[in-house]
Amino acid sequence: MDQQLTPYTTEAERTAGVRIEPGKRYGFFTDTTVCIGCKACEVACKEWNQLPAEDMSLTGMSYDNTGALSATTWRHVAFIEQVRPAQDHERDDGVPDRWLMMSDVCKHCANAPCLDACPTGAIFRTEFDTVVVQQDICNGCGYCVPACPFGVVAIDDCDGKAHKCTLCYDRLKGGLEPACAKVCPTDSIRFGELSELDAVARERVEELKAQGVEEAYLYGTPDAPGATGGLGRLNAFFLLVDRPEVYNLPSAPTRPSQRIGAALGAGLVAFAGLAAAAVTLLAGTRNGGGR
Repeated sequence: MDQQLTPYTTEAERTAGVRIEPGKRYGFFTDTTVCIGCKACEVACKEWNQLPAEDMSLTGMSYDNTGALSATTWRHVAFIEQVRPAQDHERDDGVPDRWLMMSDVCKHCANAPCLDACPTGAIFRTEFDTVVVQQDICNGCGYCVPACPFGVVAIDDCDGKAHKCTLCYDRLKGGLEPACAKVCPTDSIRFGELSELDAVARERVEELKAQGVEEAYLYGTPDAPGATGGLGRLNAFFLLVDRPEVYNLPSAPTRPSQRIGAALGAGLVAFAGLAAAAVTLLAGTRNGGGR
């Protein structure tokens, strides 16, 4: 059967049989075990989205020059250098030095807290199930910034508006995969339909476990770490080999309403405890005074 052509299908994809269609759910699967830290994704993201370059001076503590996601860095390759102290190298305990690398990005949560927190409707869910900030509607209130459990959304000092990864919304509408996935030389970043990416990711985990990498697991898929606290699933999910916190990811991300509810609950419990103690103290004082 001939493939159905849409306005989102490019001439090249007509030939290749690949198409990106509105109404389907798309995202990223990032396999950190094959990331080489080349930062090609960072460069491609900045070039396509015309984002300003960062200060290229190194901190002296890491080869990571960008440091974190920001209003002008929508892809960030984290370098996690797990190096044992020099005195420990004399021990042959089978624990090697290693660098963990991960290209971090907006998670495009299935139930995005930033979208719910936006009072102007500037943040919306696209026809590709991705989350985008409309700059012409954003008023810079900043409510979305603390709402994000991953610290992704940021306010730009230059225009005072919120910015983050759009999953190359303009490219998707043109039938093209996001720039970062396009240039990744090791296929560490894979773009596609979520159902297909989930299958690829599960197969990759099993492959690594068969090779002896027992610590391999998925972060952000349904019923996995990261997909907690009412977020649903993460449309940009990861394969990790260490604890989420090592990659600067929360082990159990939550929505602001849940964090407030938990804090309020703890406050009420503490208040009730103080009240009970006060009642007990008052009763003891009265009994003592009656003797």
